[in-house]
Amino acid sequence: MREETVGVLETDSLTPMEEREKEREKEREKERGILGEEHGGESKSEGQPTDVQNSMKEEEENYVDVKTEMEEEKEEEVEKGMEEGELKKEMEVETEVKMEVCPSVAGLSIIQGSDLFGYVGIEAVLDQMRRKTMKAGFEFNIMVVGQSGLGKSTLVNTLFKSKVSRKSCTPNYEEKISKTVKLHSVSHIIEEKGVKMKLTVIDTPGFGDQINNENCWEPVVKHVNQQYEEYLREELHVNRKRRIPDTRVHCCIYFLPATGHRLRPIDIEFMKRLGKIVSIVPVIAKADTLTIEERLEFKERIRQDLAANGIRVYPQKEYDEDPEECILNDRIRENIPFAVVGTDKEHQVNGNKVLGRKTKWGIIEGKPPSSSSSS
Repeated sequence: MREETVGVLETDSLTPMEEREKEREKEREKERGILGEEHGGESKSEGQPTDVQNSMKEEEENYVDVKTEMEEEKEEEVEKGMEEGELKKEMEVETEVKMEVCPSVAGLSIIQGSDLFGYVGIEAVLDQMRRKTMKAGFEFNIMVVGQSGLGKSTLVNTLFKSKVSRKSCTPNYEEKISKTVKLHSVSHIIEEKGVKMKLTVIDTPGFGDQINNENCWEPVVKHVNQQYEEYLREELHVNRKRRIPDTRVHCCIYFLPATGHRLRPIDIEFMKRLGKIVSIVPVIAKADTLTIEERLEFKERIRQDLAANGIRVYPQKEYDEDPEECILNDRIRENIPFAVVGTDKEHQVNGNKVLGRKTKWGIIEGKPPSSSSSS
């Protein structure tokens, strides 16, 4: 009994260090047992046939290969996701910066060429339109209105440097004053450097030549409105023509006699009515009969009469959309009405052929800035 108690006392009296050593020994024994079991399993596997061992090795290798492939795919996906995220961030930053730099028009952002991801082909639109219009050609219809003897036919020939007026094209033409206002049109195909244009000149013989010129503008107004209606009717057809012939009056040149005074009542009434439906260009016919001072004073009086009567002439204020066009239109308005000199005869000046009118004092050229503003 004493020995047992002594043994109990000895166990109770173990120090913490000794307890830790015992626990370590137990762990080592457990590890040795596990190792022994593994060695025993290996010895058993050595006793198995080689085919089974080879198949097991192949399965382990395949498993390892599949595992490595899956890991590589995951890594690639992660890298792609990182790259896409970085690209999106960079693109967002670039678009934010460019949206701040580029101005907006009517709530629309402007995308410049540097913002596009590739070639779209927008720049080729102008070339396509140019080829199409060059192939089809242009149409230009011009109306000349004024009294007889103001040089309407001569001015048209001077502008286009060819005989395109009704007077020049009619054989055995006789100048007769018509009792009523009649409209005659002559069409030509003009080609210059590969550009074709169908030019139609509409003349108004008899306008302002009568003693009673009341309502002499009505045939002209009726003709202009009729051409608009015909063109609109063709546009509204379901099966309309591929190319609708354009007979609308694009421009009306109104000739003012070089009296040096003011606008006559017939001039005011005509331009009031025609200015609402067509672009009117007032010109001073045979401006070489006036001196420079008389011409400037006459032009100023005409501008005052146009403004006082609310007459709209070309260019209208509706065309002032762009700042550059506004500056150009202001320059044109300063020269209205244009002082013109028309001629269809050529003369030798310093060895060069020029269009002009020969007088006792010299030759007046048809298109120099000093005597004519038609250029």
